Amino acid sequence: MSPLPVTTAHLRVLRQSFQDQCLEGEVQAGGFAWQFCWAFDRGELTVEPSLGRALIQDALQRFLVKADYHLEPGGDYTFTVRARF
Repeated sequence: MSPLPVTTAHLRVLRQSFQDQCLEGEVQAGGFAWQFCWAFDRGELTVEPSLGRALIQDALQRFLVKADYHLEPGGDYTFTVRARF
């Protein structure tokens, strides 16, 4: 049985606002790059541009929910996506 494909995603938090209840940043994986806005009070994630969004959106949302309180502006983070881009 072959191992599952994986891609490492690199995330940078650019802005965090408790007043606006959002976390903004950028994520890169497999040659793609996206900007995101995580409205943590509503659990809503916006990812732009749309090219390749389906590849990262679910994994990014799971990572943000899990690591939300540990993320800081200017911080660089990585997580694994169980797919090869």
